[in-house]
Amino acid sequence: MIYTGGTTGLPKGVVWTQQDAFFACIGGGDPMRLSGPVEAPAELLDRVIDFPFVSFPLAPMMHAAAQWTSLSWLFCGAQVVMNPGSFDALETWKAIEREKVSTLIVVGDAMVRPLVDAWDTHGPFDTSSMFALGSGGAPLTVSLKDRLAEILPHVMVTDGFGSSETGAQGSQRINPGENSGGSTRFVALTDSTMVLDENLNPVEPGSGVEGRVALRGRIPLGYFNDPEKSAATFVTVGDARWVLTGDIATVEADGTILLLGRGSQTINTGGEKVFPEEVEAAAKAHPAVYDAVVVGVPDDRFGQRVCAVVQLVEGSQLTLEDLGEHCRATLAGYKVPRELVMVDLLVRSPVGKPDYRWALETALAAQADNAE
Repeated sequence: MIYTGGTTGLPKGVVWTQQDAFFACIGGGDPMRLSGPVEAPAELLDRVIDFPFVSFPLAPMMHAAAQWTSLSWLFCGAQVVMNPGSFDALETWKAIEREKVSTLIVVGDAMVRPLVDAWDTHGPFDTSSMFALGSGGAPLTVSLKDRLAEILPHVMVTDGFGSSETGAQGSQRINPGENSGGSTRFVALTDSTMVLDENLNPVEPGSGVEGRVALRGRIPLGYFNDPEKSAATFVTVGDARWVLTGDIATVEADGTILLLGRGSQTINTGGEKVFPEEVEAAAKAHPAVYDAVVVGVPDDRFGQRVCAVVQLVEGSQLTLEDLGEHCRATLAGYKVPRELVMVDLLVRSPVGKPDYRWALETALAAQADNAE
């Protein structure tokens, strides 16, 4: 059993069988996905590597990304470096030099931005041992992807997709100079990952229809002691049993899955849907914005309006007009923030995910103060 990060509510215990977790979550004996999963335990011996390999997961070990990555590489005979305490960006670079790290595992902007800051202030560092950096659990913004490509031109950077309810589902290799417009795209690892429409039918590639990312095959048994949420998330259609994630997506003509956002966080403003992740990516591309979380606050006319809760780059200034003008370059007008709340420190969960409950409470408190 592993507990979710609680992005869309309180953490829930996800119950897996050992066999399904071995294949769906920790690579099935093939963490690099080069030879395919093993078919018998004895085959694991043939997968033990005969060269030095060091994996460094930065997420807390309570997080699926750290647990599963560590186990997958340990099964192959690799070395795993562990953090002695809380995440420290400068100490991370020093550990990469000292331990000759091969691959670094991070959780989105919450870790990459401090790593970039530490590099710019104290670097450069010796990263000649690295050949891969993987991010999961939270998306990376375009500006940070580009900066990583500048800092680590010899390193393959990938943005992974998966959850406690699904295991590893897909990934996207990030190319230098790539501009995805702030959207997260991924290629499914197997044909068991699909996007299902409201009738639980597969979305046709290139149709533009939105649906929920789903997985069949090796999936969990359900949530621990929560039959109601289990029934809503783990559904049976025909002969197939599916796990429906909270991620809304569509399928592009080439089969690439385009993530739009989390359904539970969608903002409805005047009947138009706004996914916070898209607005956050646009806002964080502003040079004065260090970090941002976007929420919907009550609006008498439109039901909700878009509010950006922002932590500024030290010494910077920002107005709502400045942010709005910047966001209009990449967003439709109805997605542009109508309110701006600035905070000294933006709160995220222990695993680096946005704390939307805190952000909404902060926005509502600021709204109440302004009303007075």
